[in-house]
Amino acid sequence: MTETVLLVGGGGREHAIARAVDDADDAELYACASNRNPGIDALAAGYETVEETDADAVVDYAESVGATLSVIGPEAALAAGVADALDDAGVYAFGPHAEEARIETDKAFQREFMEDNDVPGCPAYETFDDPEAAADHLRDADEDLAIKPRGLTGGKGVRVVGDQVTKAEGVDYILESDYEEFVLEERLVGEEFTIQAFVADGSYRVSPAVQDHKRAYEGDEGPNTGGMGSYSDATFELPFMTEADYTEAVEILDAVVEALPGYKGVLYGQFMLTAEGPKIVEFNARFGDPEAMNTLPVLETEFLDLLVAARDGDDLPELEFADRATVCKYAVPDGYPTDPTAGARVGVDPESAGEALLFYASVESREDGVFTTTSRSFAVVGRGETIADAEAVAEEALARAGEEGLRVRHDIGTAELLQQRIDHMNELRGD
Repeated sequence: MTETVLLVGGGGREHAIARAVDDADDAELYACASNRNPGIDALAAGYETVEETDADAVVDYAESVGATLSVIGPEAALAAGVADALDDAGVYAFGPHAEEARIETDKAFQREFMEDNDVPGCPAYETFDDPEAAADHLRDADEDLAIKPRGLTGGKGVRVVGDQVTKAEGVDYILESDYEEFVLEERLVGEEFTIQAFVADGSYRVSPAVQDHKRAYEGDEGPNTGGMGSYSDATFELPFMTEADYTEAVEILDAVVEALPGYKGVLYGQFMLTAEGPKIVEFNARFGDPEAMNTLPVLETEFLDLLVAARDGDDLPELEFADRATVCKYAVPDGYPTDPTAGARVGVDPESAGEALLFYASVESREDGVFTTTSRSFAVVGRGETIADAEAVAEEALARAGEEGLRVRHDIGTAELLQQRIDHMNELRGD
């Protein structure tokens, strides 16, 4: 039986999902998004331009193409209840309903949920619905705190005192931003990593750990972004982790799945590996971007088989991943994220990328080529036996792309930066 799969979303993450769906012989892919991603467009039998948060329009398109399954990429669509609406219309959505998606979309709910359900790894926190009260709490704090607006911020809303801002700058941020509600929590010190779990019917399957790089500039400098790139190793853990660290992180995900038996879709845990073990920075209710571009290209089990099993209530297949490292590097427009300049020509395409995979994100396709917008433009992903091998493949593709009007964090996946991560964890642990 051929499955008709509707993909909601048009970014780099969704391009990776589209490619994973397209790998199956018995899948026909359709897509809808507010932007037209040329990479997805090339794979899809049909592509409708709609707002991802317009549940009625998404359902109408799903029904018009006879969708039997759907996958929701962006968090905003989940918050808008698109999964709820698709399920109500009889189109199984691999993505949580809006209530379960609050584990990402409502940071106060996230922490209270962890506390109420004894989910390990929860940092000390306080919630505030008044900016003045939050500012007073920060002024009086003896230790550095992380400042988090309660709702979605596109990965750019968090400010960490002692790392990104001073206490005075943090107070100004609370009082001068457009956000009204905040969570203030202990600053976690260590190395961040993520694990993405595929969840359905109270069970789950996990994928290799990935480390994202949020800061805009090399050397982990500059403002936070949606993610400048990421890497994974040929093993499930990363070079600065132990197998026990990975197992402990999975146990945290296990506790979440047990406490949310109706959850389905991807549960993404963003962890901080501290001297005391993994703690939760946040949960996301969907694939990471860029982490999906590390995980899905090394998934050897057909992604469609997982989707069908989730829909039909069957046991999820055991997932097989290639013993390959990956390095993903995003190309972004000059000035990103504070003052980006659009209109640079993208000088690489899927054929000229060589051994690397090219994933389009936010670009504009014209008759004379593909051009940047003001958001992250495209990512290249190298795969290899080692992280160094994968990094070299990614760099070869970027060299073909050129860098006129673009910027890349070339340090992602390099031996020097990896060694800094290892040394940092050794220092924290007293090794």
